[in-house]
Amino acid sequence: MINACAPLLAEDIIKRAENLGVALLLDGVKKLGIDLPNGGCMDAEVMPVDRGMSVVGTALTVETCDGDNFPIHVASYSFAADGYVMVIDGKGYNKRAYFGDLIMGACQAVGFKGMVVDGYSRDRDGNIELGFPVYSRGFMPCGPIKKNEGNINTPIMCAGVKVAPGDLVVGDSDGVCVIPKEHIEAVLAAAEEKKAYESKRRETIAAYREARKKGTELPQLAPQWVLDMMK
Repeated sequence: MINACAPLLAEDIIKRAENLGVALLLDGVKKLGIDLPNGGCMDAEVMPVDRGMSVVGTALTVETCDGDNFPIHVASYSFAADGYVMVIDGKGYNKRAYFGDLIMGACQAVGFKGMVVDGYSRDRDGNIELGFPVYSRGFMPCGPIKKNEGNINTPIMCAGVKVAPGDLVVGDSDGVCVIPKEHIEAVLAAAEEKKAYESKRRETIAAYREARKKGTELPQLAPQWVLDMMK
């Protein structure tokens, strides 16, 4: 089944998410008590090909299996891709890579912001040279097969997380999270609150470090909630 892409998320949503990152967004999900599979966090094995890669965009989903990358080719050339992240449910298949740097380069050329696969990739050095964000379970040099069209732009389960076309996808050096469309605004707001709290904590830690260095009176280092729980 091949469906049209979901509408792109608004640019202000993307920019706010770019200023947060995966950990803060997941803290937002946790604070709000939203019941998501894996808490919205993909399995820990799904990591960037190279440290420092990051991606924020709107989900375009692909479902395939058994190392079959024909659906990935179809998704690569069938849509106006600018602003989308291709999220591939490859069922964790580990006998073949789903794609290498040729597909990565093509996806980059047509406007995809990155790719996430519940499976394996190859051509690591070529991927790094492209500077194109790719998240996978690891590397497998054996090439893919090309057989079935799979499903494109249907709801999937990718590395423990439900992903619907149009969801918010965020990846950084810590991993990948997916925020469903209906929760994005609330999660962003909660994550921004946590970011403000962490900024104040860093200021406190820096002040403590400086006071200790100078031998002056030490400020309170422990957060108040820790002191309250210790009573």
